[in-house]
Amino acid sequence: MTFRTSIKVRFADEDHARIVYYPRFFHFFHVAFEDFFESEGVPYRTCLDEGVGWPAVHAESDFESPVRFGDVLEVAMEVERLGRTSVTCVYRGSVEGRAAVRGKIVVACIDMATMKAQPVPPKYRAMFEKHLVVG
Repeated sequence: MTFRTSIKVRFADEDHARIVYYPRFFHFFHVAFEDFFESEGVPYRTCLDEGVGWPAVHAESDFESPVRFGDVLEVAMEVERLGRTSVTCVYRGSVEGRAAVRGKIVVACIDMATMKAQPVPPKYRAMFEKHLVVG
């Protein structure tokens, strides 16, 4: 199943070329990741307060068309891989049906007290499994 969220592009997201500055897309992907947790009934802050962190350990992106101030970026998120201690999420962003950006971010599941990898806890594993793309 695909998770979807909408993000309004703000003035501060643009650069002098009047398009979204490319690192902002990684911020948008993280906003979608936080919205995903919220949609599953677990605010992202609650997860962190429980001591479960999700730092990015790999990130990549392809930019397909410009996004500008005032646009609403529709972000689709799917889980490509659910490992023992990591999750690979794929993001597709579009504006009014026009493909704008694709990204992939691998996050590690860590114990925030030790900053060491830990197995994905069962309740979070269940959340991610619902969005796991098979095939």
